[in-house]
Amino acid sequence: MNAIVLAAGKGSRMRSPLPKPLQPVNGRPMVSYVVDAIAGLGVDRMIVVVGHQGSLVRDTLRRVFSGDKSLEFVEQKTQNGTAEAVRIALSAFDRDELEAGDGNIMVLPADMPLLTTATLTHLREHHFNSGAAATLLTAQLTDASGYGRIVRDQTGQVDRVVEHADASREELNISEINTSVYCFKSKMLLTALEQVHNENSQNEYYLTDVVELLSSKGNKVRSVTVNHPDEALGVNDSRQLAECESLLMDRSNAK
Repeated sequence: MNAIVLAAGKGSRMRSPLPKPLQPVNGRPMVSYVVDAIAGLGVDRMIVVVGHQGSLVRDTLRRVFSGDKSLEFVEQKTQNGTAEAVRIALSAFDRDELEAGDGNIMVLPADMPLLTTATLTHLREHHFNSGAAATLLTAQLTDASGYGRIVRDQTGQVDRVVEHADASREELNISEINTSVYCFKSKMLLTALEQVHNENSQNEYYLTDVVELLSSKGNKVRSVTVNHPDEALGVNDSRQLAECESLLMDRSNAK
């Protein structure tokens, strides 16, 4: 399995000169926690998509993980959506191999420092065993504000993900959220990405649209619910950063 880390964001709400992936969390760059969690899986290649202050993000990770030869970088020059970021990352692979092979790719954001290798292992194994085209990591949150919601069909299977900004009033009442962590069959991801458009409130290419594209064609889309909802917490502002730091301290003290 290969992995893609989405680390191109600016993080305007952080009100910091540092790019979002490098915001310090208990003395470490936030993205380094995600890279550590993935490294524990033993992936073949890890492609980090950089953008805002990309050279700084790249140089920092190369310094922190100087011995990790699986770590590679690509640049998203225009931050116009997560689907576009993944498209750029896939350009690092041989297209013929992606189309012909049976490989799998895990996609993760850089701003989830509480993710653990154990959770990612569970997601990977469920994806492999189910034979799904895509498997999503989801969470049940009391306050789902800001997160994409998981919309299921009448049989309980994942139908689509609707972003908070595009959700109806009924959809906003859904408490199951998309963590933005996925496993995909590589060739199916490649095909679906070519059909993603930017006709939404943000005028961006959403990776979440891939879920609906796959499910609408009868492909299996499965999900795994994270055991500890704290792992699903993303960092978008200083309050969330402080919350993650506190939770990581609690986790460390509990060992």
